[in-house]
Amino acid sequence: MLILIPGLLLFIGIHSLRLIAPSQRESMIGRLGAGTWKGLYSVVSLIALAMIIHGYSLTRLNPVVVFTPDVWTRHMALLFTWLAFILLAAGFIPHNHLKARLGHPMYAGIKIWAFAHLLANGRLGDLLLFGTFMVWAIAGFSFRRRQDRRLQIIAPAGNMQGTLITLVAGSIAWGIFALWLHVWMIGVYPLPF
Repeated sequence: MLILIPGLLLFIGIHSLRLIAPSQRESMIGRLGAGTWKGLYSVVSLIALAMIIHGYSLTRLNPVVVFTPDVWTRHMALLFTWLAFILLAAGFIPHNHLKARLGHPMYAGIKIWAFAHLLANGRLGDLLLFGTFMVWAIAGFSFRRRQDRRLQIIAPAGNMQGTLITLVAGSIAWGIFALWLHVWMIGVYPLPF
């Protein structure tokens, strides 16, 4: 927990600047320049992500079991993470119906991803990691939606081509992650078969 918690604070902190301190963020971008800011932001994010991954792996060495989930929760987690990957793709691919409807599909995807993992994992480290991301994503989604309404920001309309590309890209990314990257990065094979 000594590495996981600071990693979470650093990662969530840097990704919350736009939400909690937009003027300070803009001031830093103005002082440093957009390129330097993006580089610094990326370096801090990668360090924090490495701390989260390493800290989370350490929590699995001496796990504190809070509850033992049923087997069916792993099947549900697969379905939810598939939806989450589609929503994450929707944040990057222009002119899709999901982005047009939700405005901020990445936050929605992170919420679903975190919920899926909370459903299927019952250790203290799991609850801390995924619970933190879920609370952050709920708060971020709510804040950005209110901000959009206040500033009258409307997402561009979606079309069938953008939506189909989003569905295919999200599904392919989910398959690659579920079949190979999850076990390589996390050390756990997520498929229940």
